[in-house]
Amino acid sequence: MIREFATPLPIDAVLDELGRTLGAHNTAVLVAPPGAGKTTRVPLALLDAPWAAGRKIIVLEPRRIAARASAERMAQTLGERAGETVGYRVRFGSKVSRATRIEVVTEGIFSRQILDDPELTGIAAVLFDEFHERSLDADMGLALARDVQTGLREDLRILVMSATIDGARVAKLLGDAPVIESEGRAFPIETRYLGRRPDAPLERQMADAIAMALRADAGSVLAFLPGAAEIRRTHNMLAERVHDPSVEIVPLFGALDAAVQDRAIAPAPKGQRKVVLATSIAETSLTIEGVRIVVDSGLARVPRYEPDIGLTRLETVRASRAAVDQRRGRAGRTEPGVCYRLWDEPQTASLPAYTQPEILSADLSSLVLDLAQWGVRDPAVLSFLDAPPAPALNEARGLLGELGAIDADGRSTDEGKSLRALALSPRLARMIVDSHRLGAGREAAEIAAVLTERGLGGDSVDLDARLDNFRRDRSPRASGARQLAERWVSQVRGSPSPQAGGEKTRDGELSTGLMLALAFPDRVARNRGNGSFVLANGRGATVDPASRLARDPFIAVAELTGAAANGRILLAVPIAQADIEARFADQIEADDEVTFDRAAMALRARRRKRLHAITLSEAPLAVVPSPETARILAEGLMGAGPDRLPWSKSLKQWRDRVMFLRAAEGRKGLDEWPDLSVSGLAADAESWLVPALSDKTSLKDFSASDLSEALMALLPWSLRARLEREAPTHFEAPTGTMLAIDYGAEQGPTIAVRLQELFGLTAHPTIAQGKVPLVLELLSPAHRPVQVTRDLPGFWRGSYAGVRSDL
Repeated sequence: MIREFATPLPIDAVLDELGRTLGAHNTAVLVAPPGAGKTTRVPLALLDAPWAAGRKIIVLEPRRIAARASAERMAQTLGERAGETVGYRVRFGSKVSRATRIEVVTEGIFSRQILDDPELTGIAAVLFDEFHERSLDADMGLALARDVQTGLREDLRILVMSATIDGARVAKLLGDAPVIESEGRAFPIETRYLGRRPDAPLERQMADAIAMALRADAGSVLAFLPGAAEIRRTHNMLAERVHDPSVEIVPLFGALDAAVQDRAIAPAPKGQRKVVLATSIAETSLTIEGVRIVVDSGLARVPRYEPDIGLTRLETVRASRAAVDQRRGRAGRTEPGVCYRLWDEPQTASLPAYTQPEILSADLSSLVLDLAQWGVRDPAVLSFLDAPPAPALNEARGLLGELGAIDADGRSTDEGKSLRALALSPRLARMIVDSHRLGAGREAAEIAAVLTERGLGGDSVDLDARLDNFRRDRSPRASGARQLAERWVSQVRGSPSPQAGGEKTRDGELSTGLMLALAFPDRVARNRGNGSFVLANGRGATVDPASRLARDPFIAVAELTGAAANGRILLAVPIAQADIEARFADQIEADDEVTFDRAAMALRARRRKRLHAITLSEAPLAVVPSPETARILAEGLMGAGPDRLPWSKSLKQWRDRVMFLRAAEGRKGLDEWPDLSVSGLAADAESWLVPALSDKTSLKDFSASDLSEALMALLPWSLRARLEREAPTHFEAPTGTMLAIDYGAEQGPTIAVRLQELFGLTAHPTIAQGKVPLVLELLSPAHRPVQVTRDLPGFWRGSYAGVRSDL
């Protein structure tokens, strides 16, 4: 018998059917639209079911604020306070008692509960609320709960609830579970498309749209923005536009204190209006009283993991159709409303249908470690709605192996169990464990608290500054974070005794940078100047040049965003080179590097110490000639151009003679004669230039005779006689004068000769076995040009008479 409630909600229409279904089946799927009341009504309705007698119902919520708010609302419905029949467990706090029958927990809390107690002792049902958000913890929690149900606890009920989800797909995952749908109660919502100008900041357009909506429509406003930074900027701009004292502007995002969040979702005082600037945290689960206007930016910020560099970065993307429908529905929860959208109506159809499940884009190291604790190496043996991607799984296994958390067979080690006990990512758990062994466990735990709680300690890019602010902060949120950090420390106190010396700074304490590097050794970075850094994983990143960090030679990076080639550093801290070299000595490689200095046309050598992609130090060395240095010098000289080599006049002519015959003999010449062109010399440098440089380290060591010897070796002996015969260096005039032949002339092989030296010569001189006539540049006795000819007999018969009279 389902209990009755004083205030009717749309979900009430299916509660009896739901009760009967769970009485007959151990799985079910409930699909109900936003505002139907499933979050706060279904757990209470199931509390008196016979199968739940004397046991608890666990309700999973994706966020802390939703867990607290829904527990408070259910307790209020029963006329109680949270912690009595209905309680909650979230990070930084819980309200439960021996009388608690309904526990609302965040999805991460449930993952720890089921791993610590696989039988789920004393639990009658697990309700997955807002499952459409598809967080990694929700997917894993459902897979483990289903494994428990099929293997240990057939009496355990599993109910998956959502507003926008493929119910049939989830039902199949749960063994063809019954699907119950609630029609809900939707008030009409008018949708107005405002478009978006690409040349104006998002925050300005949002502020303009909200101010316009306040003037045009009654009621409070819920505005959706991608992140906290956009919320702050929009708040400032909106404050300049709205001067009505009856309008209160409040932010709502996960990093705020619980009291500030409660203020945002509380009803506006009578006669006043509220503008709530929220992230996607307000899409589901929460009901903000009085809201009948929604202004939607159409954007969301989601984590994206890059397995190739081991980084999770936040990416601003277009929200899915399911998400924008959820947002729109917030305007019609209690009365007709209006939704303003900052895009054009046709663009809605191009939005992705659903938000991508986190399991497809997340760091899976925590999942793999938890599954190892569960005794599972291959996730395929469990019921995952979407299979974890193989590249991310392989990356996670590799990381956990490096951390000593799993063995070669994928089983959890004792070290892995100690890391998992901290309820942190394996990297941060490793940082706390290792820092504790070095006498700085508490400091490392504080770092972990700041890194995992967005906004804790402020928004400075300098982690030390955030830590200082956090340690001075006396807010409830900061106090809760310190208590959690202390619990982490207490959990590792059974580790080996702290070590002395070694990796400590001059004041005897581990530096923040070194502790951070224990978690993220791949994010140690070296300054390249002007705020630009290169990380040990090879990624490039920048920090504001005005920041103090921009002047530090080395930093450890905690968080960054942007493309892999050039990201933006969001959080980092200095680290001393001595700390890097002491901690990562086993990973540091020393190598000697020889490079070509084009300005000096010489080799330069240096000894470098490297931590993966970053250079820690380098010092010049004397270059010792070797086959490898000869190759590097040859590549450098060819890159500078063969013309930079020490060519003598005779060697240039020799090269031109060879190239003349290569061209003159057609196809046969290309096959027989070596290619001494610029490209040919460069392509064949390995055979002629490298051997000639075996004992050289610079161009000045390479003489013209060295070059001549190296090049002439390219010409086989069989061709050398032909070269002298068919492409001679000189032409002997009838007077006995030896005239050099210019084989590099544009018009072909050429000689410049005084006309009188050719008297008596009746045949035109030729080369290449008589096939190529020489070009004759005829000169006066004063060596002035007279005429150019390729036909000397014709010259004598024709124009010579005119030339003679001129002379």
